[in-house]
This record gives sequence, structure tokens and C-alpha cells, in this order.
Amino acid sequence: MTASILITAAYLLGSLSSAIIVCRLMGLPDPRTQGSNNPGATNVLRIGGKKAAAITLIGDSLKGFIPVLIANLMAVEPLVLAGVALAAFLGHLYPLFFGFKGGKGVATALGVQFGIGWEIGGTIALIWLFIAKGLKISSLAALISMALAPVVVWYFWHAPELITMHAIMSVILFWRHRSNIQKLLEGSEGKINNEQEPAGKE
Repeated sequence: MTASILITAAYLLGSLSSAIIVCRLMGLPDPRTQGSNNPGATNVLRIGGKKAAAITLIGDSLKGFIPVLIANLMAVEPLVLAGVALAAFLGHLYPLFFGFKGGKGVATALGVQFGIGWEIGGTIALIWLFIAKGLKISSLAALISMALAPVVVWYFWHAPELITMHAIMSVILFWRHRSNIQKLLEGSEGKINNEQEPAGKE
């Protein structure tokens, strides 16, 4: 019963789209109809600026962090912890309250990783930061850091359930970033310092 409640609550919390809520509260256009049409922090940056994007990023991260941290503090079994983490992540990608059309999941995944363990989240965040600073491409940094997430989890916590869950998350993230991958292959993916562009541009 406890596991079911935790997993359901994690999905429902994940279903609260920070991007859409922030844009509505700040009088900005719906991120699903502007820029890249993705309800995530990067697109909110394009249409609303740094403040709106920062709030969205924090909100998306907390959706993953809070339910996983609670489950972790309750000392649930690794399988239940993995279920809570995946539920929060899928809630962001396929939100019940917003027509099952959500973001790409990087911030929520990172929140999940910090909820599991600060050393896991911190290591993955440092990988992202190192790559992003060097290559100036946010999507590439996200893809590489999340691809390495199962390895990081394995190093710090030898729980097959959590490693498998992160592998599933990584596969889904790559699928959700398939348009970014195509642009990377074409050499047309935007740089981080060019992210804040007029609405309507990728």
C-alpha cells in the first residue's frame, strides 16, 4: 500500500508542468505553442528570459527530488525507490494534467538523482557542467551525462533496480531528444550562449 501511494504521488507531482504554470503566472505565451514547443526550461528561456527559466528549472528538479527523497528517507526497498523515481520522471514527460504532453526530462531526472544521493546527483551535474562549459551545447551535455548516469549509480550504489531504472530513463531521454540528436548530426544545434532567441526559433 505504501509503495502504491508513493509511486502514485510521485507521478502526480511530476505531472505538474512547471513551464506551463510559470508561463501562465508570469503572463507569458504557452511554451507548447512557442519556440521549440517544448514545455521545459530551455524553451521558457527563449520566450520569457532567465528568471522564468530559472524558476521552471527549479520546479522541474524539485518534482523529481522531493518524492524520491521522501521515499529514500523512509528507507523503502530499492525496487520501490526506483518505481518512485521513474514515476516522477514519467509524470514530467507525460503529465496527466496537461494532455500527457510534457518536457524532455533532464531537470527532473537530475532531481531524481539528487534525491537518491547527493554524490550521485552531484557527479552527474558536474559531468553536465564540464561538457556544457567545454562544448557550449546543452543538449549534448545532457545526453552524455544521462548516458553515464547508470555507471555513476553503479559506482556509488550497487542496486540493480536503480541501475536498470537509470538505464530506462537514459533510453527515454535519448528518444525525447531525437530532434536534438538530428541537429547535432547536422551541426545545427544551438549553442548555450545563443539559447535566448526570439520566440519562434529553435
